[in-house]
Order: sequence, then C-alpha cells, then structure tokens
Amino acid sequence: MSHRQILQALTGLLAALFTAMLSTTIVANALPTIMADLHGTQTDFAWVVTAALLANAVSTPIWGKLADLFNKKLLVQLSIVIFVAGSVLAGFSHSMELLLTARVIQGLGMGGLTALAQAIIGSIIPPRERGRYSGYMGAVMAVATAGGPLLGGFIVDSPLGWRWTFFLCVPLAVVALFLLQVTLHLQHVRRPARIDWLGSILLTAGVSLLLIWVSFAGKPDYYEWLSWETAAMVGGSVILLALLVLVESKVAEPIIPLKIISERTTALAIVASVAVGIAMFGSTTFLGQYFQLARGFTPTEAGLLMLPMIAGNLLGSVGSGLLITRFGKWKRFLLIGTVMVILGTALAGFINHETDMILVSLFIFILGVGMGLLMQNLVLAVQNTVKVTDVGSASASVAFFRTVGGAIGVSVLGAVLSSSVSRRVTEELDKAGMPTDGGGTIATLDLGGLPEEVQMFFRIAYAEGTADIFKIAAAVAIIALVAVLFIKEKALRRTLDIKPTSSNPVEPGLAGGAEMLHTGAMSAVEPTAVPASGSPASAAAAPDEAPRTDGTEKAGSTRP
Repeated sequence: MSHRQILQALTGLLAALFTAMLSTTIVANALPTIMADLHGTQTDFAWVVTAALLANAVSTPIWGKLADLFNKKLLVQLSIVIFVAGSVLAGFSHSMELLLTARVIQGLGMGGLTALAQAIIGSIIPPRERGRYSGYMGAVMAVATAGGPLLGGFIVDSPLGWRWTFFLCVPLAVVALFLLQVTLHLQHVRRPARIDWLGSILLTAGVSLLLIWVSFAGKPDYYEWLSWETAAMVGGSVILLALLVLVESKVAEPIIPLKIISERTTALAIVASVAVGIAMFGSTTFLGQYFQLARGFTPTEAGLLMLPMIAGNLLGSVGSGLLITRFGKWKRFLLIGTVMVILGTALAGFINHETDMILVSLFIFILGVGMGLLMQNLVLAVQNTVKVTDVGSASASVAFFRTVGGAIGVSVLGAVLSSSVSRRVTEELDKAGMPTDGGGTIATLDLGGLPEEVQMFFRIAYAEGTADIFKIAAAVAIIALVAVLFIKEKALRRTLDIKPTSSNPVEPGLAGGAEMLHTGAMSAVEPTAVPASGSPASAAAAPDEAPRTDGTEKAGSTRP
C-alpha cells in the first residue's frame, strides 16, 4: 500500500480511536463532581476507573483473537456501537451501581478499539515503516487525552452538567462509523473460528477476583489484609490463573497464545507494560483529583493544568515514531522513556498542597514524554517478532497486560490514597479536638459542605496522599527499566510477514501464500529482492486476508 492508501485506510480508524479516547478522558475532571452527586466514596472513585479498565483488559485478548479470525472492519464498528451504548447508559445513571455497569460496557468497547487498531496497523504496514504511523496514532490519542479533561471540565462547569460528558460521544461515534465505512477497505477470507471461551472465563474471573480483593482489603467496613477473606480471594485467583495457563497450553486457539508471550522480546515487553500500566494509569488517574481537591481548582482549570503532560506525550509519541522510521532503531527510545517515567513520577512524589504549579507542570511534562516514548513502541517491538497472522493476538496481549497493570495500579493506589487520607484527616481532627468516635474518617470527595477548617485538613491529606502514590509508581517503574534493559533489539523488518527460513518453516500447505506475502511486501519496498526459492516477487496477499493454501496467486493481485 502506498503512503496515500495507508493514510486513507487509517482515517476512519483514527476517528474511531479519537472518539473512544475522548469519551474516556472527558470524564476525568468530572469524576469528583459525579461522585459528589451520586454520593460516591474514594473507593467508588477508583472503581469507576477500574471497572472500565478491567473490562478493557479482559476483553482485549478476545478482540485480538477475533481480529485474527474475522473481518477487522466489522469488529471495529461493533466495538464502537458497544462503547456508545455504555456511554449513553452512563449518562442516564442515577446510582453508583448503574454507573459501574455502564463503565464495564464502555470498557468492552474500548478493549475492541485498543486491540483492533493495533492489529489493523500491523496487518497493512511493515514494522520498519510502522513507527511513523504509530506516531500518528499517538498524536490522535494525545490530542484526545488533552482535549478530554479540558472539554469535560468546561461541560461540568456549564449548565449542561456532567451527564453530557457521556452523551457527547454519540454524534462523534456516528461520524467515526461513517468514515470507517467509507475509508477502511480490508479484504477478508473466512476461516474456521474457534474461540477459547473457557480461557476467557478463567481470565476474567482470576483477574477480577484479585482486583476486588485489592480494592476492599484493609477497610474497616470490609476485611483486613490478613484475614480468611484475603486467603480465599488470593488463593482462588491463583488457582484460576494456574488453570488458565493449563487450558491455554492445551487448546488449539488460545486466548493468550503462550508460544507468543513466552518469546523473549514479548515476555519482557509484557513485564514492562504491566509496570508502566501501574505507574501510568495509577498515578495519572488521580491528577485531576489532586488539582481540584488538594489545590481548589475548578474542573476546567484542572483540564488546562493537565496540558503539560499531554504535550509531553504528543512530543514523545510523534517524535519517536518519526525517528524510528528514519533510523530503524527503537530500543533507545524505550530506555529513555522508562527513565523519564521514573524521573517524572519520582519528582511528583514531592508535591504537596502548596507546590509551585510551574514545578508540578514540569514534573508531569517529563512523565508525559516518557509515556509517549513507551506506549506505542513496546507494541512495535513485539509486532516485529511475530507472523502477520498472529499480530492481532500479540498486540492484544501487550495491551491486555498493560491495562491489567493499569487496573491493578488504580485499585491499589486508590486504596492507598483512601487509607492515607482517612488516616491523616482523623489524626488532624483528633488534634483539633474534633474526635471521630474511633471509627475513622471516610475519604470524602464532596468537600463543599464541610467547615473551612475541615476542608483544609482534607486538602492537605489529598496532596500528601497523591505524593505517596507517585512515589509508589516510581518504584514500580524501575521494574520496567530492568525489563527494557534485557530486551534484545532486532532490526525492524521491511516486510509485513516474517520470511520463512529453515529454522522457521512455514506450516504445510501455506508455503505458497506465505511466500507471496513475504515477497509481495518486500517488492513494495525493495524492488530488487527475490526470494531464495526463485518464485516471482509478485503482489502480497491482501492485508486482512489469510494466505492462499494452494500456492497460487490471486487473480488481479499483481503489482509492479
């Protein structure tokens, strides 16, 4: 595909991704208001984010497997419809239970867009050229991430109210669906579909049980960290995940292909993705809360204060994408990215309720650059090591573990923040002669109705609790640095698929199609390349089409 054809194919896809990302981030600065309106607690706040991340995580591998088996275009459109349905339901929510249900539906749709966007790019663009287009995707995500909190804050402060932060995505989704229908043309050959439903159930149950345990452990109204409930939940989660590994090693079409994630580059990229997910989602989720509760800014102002981090994200993703395409080197950007994430989170670990906002902006800018360097390039490193027929599953696996890390991060750090705020406020109230009857103080998000003196106690506690979160995130990000250090850099191939070799034979019956896929992609970039077998370097199979099994070329597919 020419540069123009690729851009045309990506137009609708990027529009869909923009819609989903905007609809996700637009609620960031609205959450404190939503929690106050629906009488939610700090735990509820964390679960509004965690519910969407969890649904995103557990559905991403399923979407990735479906992308390898079915028409990617129809799957993208389906994921948009699911996401819009969740957004509309969230807009009409009048209770925390209904809102959490809506967030789960939104997460299912977002999981599809996350997996399918990467899979489609991996299906039509060789890794050497992919950095440039991944940079475009990163730019779209950065703009959506920047515009979301700002737009959400404006809507919350306007007569429209917080419900329109969910409703706004509906017209945008209609436009995205239209653009996808017009611009994205992917041929598809129907293949036998076998979905690993047992693996999906075990995956969902194991991860969910772990997150539920983390969210409620240590809270007075629930159970202690060391209790029979903890033993039951953690033990049950371990058993379920062990059964998952066993099932995945036996089934023909595993939801998480062990042969892929056990490859060195993929395994290390997954470790880094989990650590980055914890550091990134866990720390940045509570930034808007810090600006509003600890510093007293309005939702609109909180959105503006997030711009330095988004600018850094945009710079890191677009800049690294262009440089990787030009020079073909990618590991250095992963190293720089992890170092900057560690530095940004570590510096943010020293903020309080009086820190100069210029310093806060600098800290989150550094964090944003690091995230921009890491997000797309970890996926690129993995896609470079797998066959084109596995690119959906491989991309989804990395996205899955990153999102699981994010869900764990939000749950754990949300629990840490809630406990920290409650403890600090209780201590300050006791010192001021306003005892809490020994029952502790709930980390409320509705400060408006509290006395001024008590409000100040909460603002200081939220600032110090947020600093604690960033310190934990910095420590976790060190794990990502260690993993990246051990990743072995492999030259980015200029072909869509891996060239068959004696050590990497093609499956029987697929030799002709795989050879055509390799030689066609090679001929588009390197006209002089001829495969060792001597077969003519004709056109590649269609990007979303399974290799032909008869070894013949499809009529009309030849390109010069």
